Amino acid sequence: MPAARLAADVRAGRLTAAEVVDAHLARIAERNPVLNALPVVYADRARRAADEVDALVAAGRDPGPLAGVPISVKENIDITWSATTQGWRGGVYAVPAEDATVVRRVRDAGGVPIGRGNMPDFGMRWDTDNDLYGRTLHPLDATRTVYGSSGGDAVAVATGMSAIGLGNDFGGSVRLPASALGICGLRPSFGRVPRAAVRVDPVMPTLQQFSVNGPLARTVDDLALALGVLEGVDTEDPVSLDVRPGAELPRRVAVTRTPPGGGVDDDIAAGVDAAAAALAAAGWAVEHVDPPHLEEAALLWRRLACTDMAISLAPDRLPVPLGRSATAFLRDGTAAAVPYESAADYAQAWARRAVIAADWRRFQREHPVILGPVATERLPAVDFDLGGPDATTTAWRMLRLVVAVNFLGLPAVTVPAGTDRDRLPVGVQLIAPLHADALALTAARDVEAGISAF
Repeated sequence: MPAARLAADVRAGRLTAAEVVDAHLARIAERNPVLNALPVVYADRARRAADEVDALVAAGRDPGPLAGVPISVKENIDITWSATTQGWRGGVYAVPAEDATVVRRVRDAGGVPIGRGNMPDFGMRWDTDNDLYGRTLHPLDATRTVYGSSGGDAVAVATGMSAIGLGNDFGGSVRLPASALGICGLRPSFGRVPRAAVRVDPVMPTLQQFSVNGPLARTVDDLALALGVLEGVDTEDPVSLDVRPGAELPRRVAVTRTPPGGGVDDDIAAGVDAAAAALAAAGWAVEHVDPPHLEEAALLWRRLACTDMAISLAPDRLPVPLGRSATAFLRDGTAAAVPYESAADYAQAWARRAVIAADWRRFQREHPVILGPVATERLPAVDFDLGGPDATTTAWRMLRLVVAVNFLGLPAVTVPAGTDRDRLPVGVQLIAPLHADALALTAARDVEAGISAF
């Protein structure tokens, strides 16, 4: 059931939160031992939280818009119920003193945390595996990746272990797993949804600018429901914003079927075409035109991200080493990306970002929504992002439209657009101008409805 319907039924007394949580815990017991999506499960705490929701309903009070909805929380988002490990062996004792703002807002809205979503070390791989908890498996084909880094949450949502997943997206970490599992994912605009509080430790510039918290769900409406709970300024997050609704934008779409910088698989292109047809049928003006500087934006994202990771995750900075696969990915990725060696080059890359962002803003005045693939290749095998510098370059290039969005801080919604020749999900993304998250969700709804009708 969609999260919105679950919450409505709990508020109306047609279901109890206890029944909802027990049903999800039963699904976890059935599927999680094999899939390894939720390395930590909050069975007892979730049942107590559900009882609190039911007590509010019995007293005639409204528990909130997420009443009784089971939520998974990624391993790098603070919740006091367990350690925030970030998928890293060094974090096993890092139990936070308080919930992250997004978790607090979910709980205040009646949501029930049910488990922790698995992820790679510090979220830096495009596959979900680590030495602490192991690999998360794809429920349709265990030889294929679930992508990363919010892979555990995506599998949990897709298989009914949770109704909404709380993830984050630095380089596609919400949109990629959503596309792999045939569900929906939202990367909100920069600053729209609060992140972690900043206290003592410095936060690298790319993490400040490229990463946002965002939800995964089975429907676009559930993404919108989650965003309504999560968004809003937070005094603990220095880059969070209080965003007012902007002017209504025209319903015009630019389709980038083959994003500049490489090719596209025929099955992926067919998914983009199907989404474009759904939008046209819903009354959108659709034009095939590529956004500016896309390949350059992807390249700058890569070099800036690898520069910061090489510094912040260097062995002499970590009390416990990275896991084996994370170590290989960092080594090969930095070797291929060529991190900036001088402050002048690093600063120039950030300066160039403003020029590219301005050109995208001009482009999106005429074409507010950009439709394109998530990955330009079909779902790859596990560890596709390992195997040497060339493998990391191949992985980055197939994800070039994804990381360009992170580079520019734009909102993007991933929605299913059919299946490939192996009957595995194909996802597309709808990219809107900064803080026009509602427009991206509107376009995604029309794709969702149109694809379902075909």
